[in-house]
Amino acid sequence: MQTNAPMTATAARPALNHLRQLDGVRFLAVALVLFDHWMAGRIELPLGALGVTIFFVLSGFLITRILLSSKDKLKDKPNGGLGKYLKIFYIRRTIRIFPIYYLVLFVLYAVNEPPVRQTFGWLALYATNLYMAYYSVWMGTVDHLWSLAVEEQFYLFFPLLLFFVPRRWVPLTAALMIVGAVAMRYVLYRARLPWFIGYVTMPSCLDSFGLGTIMAFWWLYQRERFQQVFQNSAWIWISILLFATVVIYTKILPAIPDPQGWSGHHNIMSDVWERLAASLIGFFLIGRAVLGFGGPMKWLLENPVSQYMGKISYGLYLYHNFVFNVYHTRPTHFTMRAWRRITDILPFLNSSYFFPFCFYLSLTLLIATLSWYLVERPINNLKDRFSY
Repeated sequence: MQTNAPMTATAARPALNHLRQLDGVRFLAVALVLFDHWMAGRIELPLGALGVTIFFVLSGFLITRILLSSKDKLKDKPNGGLGKYLKIFYIRRTIRIFPIYYLVLFVLYAVNEPPVRQTFGWLALYATNLYMAYYSVWMGTVDHLWSLAVEEQFYLFFPLLLFFVPRRWVPLTAALMIVGAVAMRYVLYRARLPWFIGYVTMPSCLDSFGLGTIMAFWWLYQRERFQQVFQNSAWIWISILLFATVVIYTKILPAIPDPQGWSGHHNIMSDVWERLAASLIGFFLIGRAVLGFGGPMKWLLENPVSQYMGKISYGLYLYHNFVFNVYHTRPTHFTMRAWRRITDILPFLNSSYFFPFCFYLSLTLLIATLSWYLVERPINNLKDRFSY
């Protein structure tokens, strides 16, 4: 069954079917993150931030689509209402997200991976980003968990918001989320607070989720508008050009010294406008993928490798930072010791960074694959018992 077929304005609102090309989008997003974290110091582009932002927009689209459809389905049922609406959503989210997250935390705690023991409570409560913002510090091995914390904090308030907001006000609500996030980043920038506060806090990420919300609303209730906006792939290239312009001007404009002494070239372009520009890439890319790309992009998003990598993208993202990260992986780390043993036998592998990069990727793929088949997929099958 082709789930990316074009939609018409008169067609009945589709069920929550699987949109095949979105798995390919997940692959592209996680590939940007892995490439950035493993190539830092060699290629200085905000590709990891772009990948995370695309995930945020995608989450905004999928979660809004689920919640609005669930609200519509339950409103006329005698046993419907807020309680069932929230119960089904949170049970399904828990099944999908929590098992490997907490498994990883307990394993890392057991092996005394720094700084897991020192910050275990924050990690367990999905408050990594709050720890970073409050203490003005990065967290080494668990840095990347800030984005999962943002997602979980978004899940806490957004279902309630959508339940009580009348349908006609959803686009306005999303627009306020977008404007509010940009305004918050601007206020933080003007106050000369550490730049990463505006980067990791949930309210400052709401422009990404807001764009995803608008996309879901159009997809459910205004499909003719959805098709008009997203059928032209030129908007993707325009948004990429806008993002590139922001990145270039980040380098051109003078850097603003960070009061905490954090390194990096930061100014109003990077701290205020970069996420919005990245969100627009996610907006137009995801919207076009929902309709269904043709040609080379169809192959890129739908080939078996992209589909599989998209399917296990959560594991790839969760595990990759523990396999290797340019900024914090120590020479005594198990991947570094293993690589030295390999290169003792095959010294030519030290001739190019291509070889260790492939090693990190292979190891991450192996761990994520084992995680998918041994933990995630069996537990995910339980979601069928809690359908919307």
